[in-house]
Amino acid sequence: MNKFKKIGMTALAASLVSVSSHAGELTASGAASITAEGYSGPLMAAGTAFSMADSVVLSGSGELDNGLTVSMSFELDASEADVSGSFDDHSVSISSDALGTVKFSANGGSSAVSAIDATAAGDIFDNFDGKVDGAETATAAGDAAMLTSAGGSNSFLYTLPEMVEGLTVHASYNPQGSTNAESSTAMSLVYAGIDGLSVSYGVGSNDGSAGTAHNADVTTMKASYAYGPVTVAYSDHSYDSATASRDQDTTSYSVAYTVTDGISVSYGVETIDSGETAIDAEYSQVSVAYTSGGMTITAKTQEAENISYSATADEDLEYWGLTLAFAF
Repeated sequence: MNKFKKIGMTALAASLVSVSSHAGELTASGAASITAEGYSGPLMAAGTAFSMADSVVLSGSGELDNGLTVSMSFELDASEADVSGSFDDHSVSISSDALGTVKFSANGGSSAVSAIDATAAGDIFDNFDGKVDGAETATAAGDAAMLTSAGGSNSFLYTLPEMVEGLTVHASYNPQGSTNAESSTAMSLVYAGIDGLSVSYGVGSNDGSAGTAHNADVTTMKASYAYGPVTVAYSDHSYDSATASRDQDTTSYSVAYTVTDGISVSYGVETIDSGETAIDAEYSQVSVAYTSGGMTITAKTQEAENISYSATADEDLEYWGLTLAFAF
């Protein structure tokens, strides 16, 4: 009996050694912020509101015997509907130096285009989505939220191996989402091989709706250049829909100045041209940020005009915000 027990213990120890060779690493990172903000305009005078954002991301990775690296990530993020917390973005990636990286996102995935299509000014329009008729409402079809290529749940993003120093190439695939819908694809190039310069270009589609009425081709271009303490950036994002009233062209530029290692000032502008209307939605922002360690204090003021492509008084709003953010 003792001999059999010894043989069994030896086999168990060998199996544990075999498993440990695949042992990976689990890390956690997080962010939290507190914001005070307010809106004002001809038909809107909202009092100061306070809000909190929080997120914890757990990531695990390990290298297999065949040389592949497998990693997994998921986010715990509280929401208005569930203040106790919710299971948010989550994905798994398989990569190698020779094959590149394939990332499957069960939730919160990006297409090759949507991963790079933030405007040069930082998507100012986000703060005004749904702010129509002098009150916060669900985002209406006429609001000027920028439309982009399909990504989201159950999507694939492939990053090719590096072929040219400083050049990153992405391709994405978002499978057919419903009956009579089509799958969406996209690709993008990002070049940062020259000191201070970053250039990106992406093309893709948004064909996830049943039928063809909302199918669209999407193109995004962006460039930024940093020279000493000054950084200038420009972007152009085009959404060419099968329905002409959904066409958009979003242009933006920004200028940022680094005063010291911890203090920066920026100014940005965005314009969304609907194509079918004579009036463009226009946004501008002045922002000041102070960073010390893992803490950032940001103060900003924003203006929006013709939010849903109308010249009526309730389409013009102003916003101010003060955010205290922490990263850990």
